[in-house]
Amino acid sequence: MSEKIVVLDGYCINPGDLSWDALRELGSLEVFDRTAADQVSAHAAGAAILLTSKTPLPADVLAQLPALRYIGVIGTGYNNVDVEAARRQGIAVANVPTYGTASVAQFVFALLLELCNQVKLHAIAVQAGEWTRGSDWSFWKAPLTELSGKVMGIVGLGRIGRQTARIADAFDMRVIATDVQQGDSLPYPGFRWAGFEELLRESDVVSLHSPLTPETRGMINATTLGMMKATAFLINTSRGPMVVEQDLADALNVGLIAGAGVDVLSVEPPSEGSPLFSARNCLVTPHIAWATREARARLLDGAVQNLAAFLQGSPRNVV
Repeated sequence: MSEKIVVLDGYCINPGDLSWDALRELGSLEVFDRTAADQVSAHAAGAAILLTSKTPLPADVLAQLPALRYIGVIGTGYNNVDVEAARRQGIAVANVPTYGTASVAQFVFALLLELCNQVKLHAIAVQAGEWTRGSDWSFWKAPLTELSGKVMGIVGLGRIGRQTARIADAFDMRVIATDVQQGDSLPYPGFRWAGFEELLRESDVVSLHSPLTPETRGMINATTLGMMKATAFLINTSRGPMVVEQDLADALNVGLIAGAGVDVLSVEPPSEGSPLFSARNCLVTPHIAWATREARARLLDGAVQNLAAFLQGSPRNVV
């Protein structure tokens, strides 16, 4: 008899443009679009295998699932699972550590180029007839910025940080980086390692790519924002709690830095009163840097391969 596989929150990964068939071949599959915290026990009842993206699996919930022996996190971060409690129950937990490198690094520059060129602002102005009514053959409504020659400061030089550096080099930017584990230098002109505060002071763009740890939580705050150039941009496609959002809003509103693009917030979905929604020159997007169809397909495939390896007795990517 095939084992019961339950996907707790499948919609964000696969809203209908991908197939669950490869997962269905591994067992008796049931997919829920979403699972509220008080629905986990009911949705997961009798399951030997759970797949989750963000649905919390704390110790008290795991204790109610005696048949469970494998949790597949459909993503990289696994802080929604009580891994120690799972280990005590003999439940393996695996994640998908690499799937969105190219997509997230691409999105860094989607945010950055919008801040530099204000494409939407000017396209809306043209649609509203401002160019038609204008007296000049060209006009602009906000300062435009060229990236060539600017300094890209990367906080966290892992896979995504390195891909971001590669693109920055293609834009003829000079790359500097900081990381708790400094590896080999990158083969780009002028690349060097820098301390965190040094990086903030020298960079024209600061892009965050560190994991969320006690040391990185709140690392962008009133004090550190005050170290940045008034002309600098901040990009965060990593983890929302790395930034103190009220401090960033205040810094933007008084012109302490020039602009920000953030794809992640400290609470997701956010409350209506987030200070960044009304902050000056701040782009906020709904945690979509990872969500290209190509990246989601790799993510789902990685989750399937993890489960297949576990069922074959050779588990991989166990956290």
